[in-house]
Amino acid sequence: MQTMRDFHYGSIHHRDNFWREQARRIHWETPFERVLDDSNLPFARWFPGGRTNLCYNAVDRWLETRADERALVWVSTEVDQTREFTVRQLYDEVNAVAAVLRETGVEQGDRVLIYMPMVPEAVFTMLACARLGAIHSVVFGGFASVNLAQRIDDAAPKVIVSADAGSRGGKVVAYKPLLDRALTLARHPPTRTLILDRGLAPMQTDPARDIDYAEARARHAGAEVPVVWMESTAPSYILYTSGTTGTPKGVQRDIGGYAVALASSMAYIFDGKPGETFFCTSDIGWVVGHSYIVYGPLIGGQTTVLYEGTPVRPDGAILWRLIEQYKVNTLFSAPTAIRVLKKQDPALLKQHDLTSLRAIYLAGEPLDEPTAQWVADSLGKPVIDNYWQTESGWPILAAQPGVERVPTKFGSPSFPVYGFDVRIVDEATGEDMGPDEKGVVAIVPPLPPGAMTTIWGNDARFVETYFTSVPNRQVYSTFDWGRRDADGYYFILGRTDDVINVAGHRLGTREIEESISSHAGVAECAVVGVADAIKGQTAVAFVVLKSAQVGEPGPAADALRREMLAVVDDQLGAIARPSALRFVQALPKTRSGKVLRRAIVAICEGRETGDLTTIEDPSTLDQIKDSLQ
Repeated sequence: MQTMRDFHYGSIHHRDNFWREQARRIHWETPFERVLDDSNLPFARWFPGGRTNLCYNAVDRWLETRADERALVWVSTEVDQTREFTVRQLYDEVNAVAAVLRETGVEQGDRVLIYMPMVPEAVFTMLACARLGAIHSVVFGGFASVNLAQRIDDAAPKVIVSADAGSRGGKVVAYKPLLDRALTLARHPPTRTLILDRGLAPMQTDPARDIDYAEARARHAGAEVPVVWMESTAPSYILYTSGTTGTPKGVQRDIGGYAVALASSMAYIFDGKPGETFFCTSDIGWVVGHSYIVYGPLIGGQTTVLYEGTPVRPDGAILWRLIEQYKVNTLFSAPTAIRVLKKQDPALLKQHDLTSLRAIYLAGEPLDEPTAQWVADSLGKPVIDNYWQTESGWPILAAQPGVERVPTKFGSPSFPVYGFDVRIVDEATGEDMGPDEKGVVAIVPPLPPGAMTTIWGNDARFVETYFTSVPNRQVYSTFDWGRRDADGYYFILGRTDDVINVAGHRLGTREIEESISSHAGVAECAVVGVADAIKGQTAVAFVVLKSAQVGEPGPAADALRREMLAVVDDQLGAIARPSALRFVQALPKTRSGKVLRRAIVAICEGRETGDLTTIEDPSTLDQIKDSLQ
């Protein structure tokens, strides 16, 4: 492992030389003046003075060598459609959308909110924003109106781009009514929306506000919109992520550092080359979709597969069928998808030629050893676990076969990625922990290129949230427990805060608690993340009612439970709905009034609760146990 260790060492201890070399992987219209301005840590400014553009690096610069090669393949098993775009065709579509946005008044620095399903037009819009120097903010399609309104108010977009509907598992999800309601809830909604009509759901339109995507795109067919060359450190996009409070955090990312990080990762982490095909099964509403459906593969000169559908529709072989059909070289998915496929007929794994497939990468949630072993044995392909966050923008821990091929250990995302100075630290003292000692996974600043640069509109919250929880030193906290074994392999052991990971979706338990508590019948509640064999974690709610009698088992309690879950659906979306909602007389608390969430989780998972010397009323734990019967 000497080569990889030396590579990582150079990225930390000879930082300027290392990243100056990596910066050659992208086009700079104006050379940068220095590699890193770290004069105001934890704020890191990468490649200041340099001017570049994400859209140019993803599309324009490949016109000379790959104009007639596939850039984007869209497959939808939801509507049984497939569309393919060469680099030239992608260029044309992006320019047309850029012209439409420009016509609506979008300029450099303006925000554009994108609330769309997994369709090519979403990708065109993201790239068009980048071309104009506008800042896009993609919101996961189908998020509830209250959620959407929060993001509208925080980002203050000039335009929203949306659609009539999406589809999931064969069920249509109408977006336009959710958007219309969000616009009434937002304090300062934009005056223009661009709407793609897929013909999936009827919708009402406002002629003064709603612009038909197809008509506007046709008007601007053949448009050539000049690239706006942007300062490397300018914002590229905002992506909202759940936090430990009910207010979502707008993760802000730069342009030059992000492009360099992704270009290098395609070579070193994914061992890829221009002309290959990359298939990431994530959603563009999440960071994995931003980095490895849209920007990473395209910047790396690869074909990217955009998939609208599930891993089991029309059957459990669909992913393998697409790999064979498009000669996919790299598959990037989530452990949840693989655990779902484990339940399918094993014969489905043998129906398709997977010769082209080099490796399977899994991320988004902890990967358990049995699942990793199963897919590796079943397909005979390397399985590479990698660990990262919305905030990091690309993997923090991963095997890096493009640097050196080293053995992996199931259950471990391997080693720190170059540029990330990762430590396991004591939560009480801040000191580095030794091998096999549990601590908080932390990163010594500066954060590398591609990582978040701040929280949109709130530098103070950026510092307070990420750089103050570890005592006696300024390090970035991932809020994950971890350990490092004697061989240097890292293992992730779960969250230190109240964010849970459900099938790769990060959900703040505080947000769900606030939603349930808004129901008139609730006195208080606690929401915890409980281990789940398929999704990794699932949310479970324990509710204390204002009227204890209502919670007695029976039709009245069932009706009340449905009402409360409907409130969550309405305010946060079905994705945040707890898998179970239990009524109890009281919550287990310490004598100072803090809810003992870890004890609740332990009971739900059938584990020992540990030290409970501070508990006020031990009988409350019995209530939790009884409610699970």
